Amino acid sequence: MAHILLERATHHPVEQAWLRITDWERHADTVPLTSTTVLTPPPTRVGTVFVARSGVGRAGFDDPMEVTVWEPPRDGRPGRCRLVKRGRAVTGWAELTAHPAAGGGSRVVWSEELRVRWLPAFFDGPLAWAARRMFGRAADDLLSGPSHPS
Repeated sequence: MAHILLERATHHPVEQAWLRITDWERHADTVPLTSTTVLTPPPTRVGTVFVARSGVGRAGFDDPMEVTVWEPPRDGRPGRCRLVKRGRAVTGWAELTAHPAAGGGSRVVWSEELRVRWLPAFFDGPLAWAARRMFGRAADDLLSGPSHPS
């Protein structure tokens, strides 16, 4: 399994950072050749299911995920979301947290264990490297931009 750990500081208040990092449709805008479809009605909660489709045409794969923990930030506590990957090709989990930062802004942590079926463990290192680059760029894009009123 490939292990990924990313941490980003942002000027956004924790509530905004949370909304940005858990905007599932917007994730697709940050990852090339990917679309995201949320299969359950809003708002996001435990049981929300969405599918990230990566590839071109029929040359691609689906990465279905289910929200198993949904704890938005509240009363100074960090927000926490856990996703379980339920695909035929990609399995594992991801956990996203948004923490208030001392002096304002927030800190977002993206932790993930990723496994691609049929890919030997020998490739876990290169997979983790590629995933860190891709998810790091996604986190940077999701957290960039001006603050807006909540």
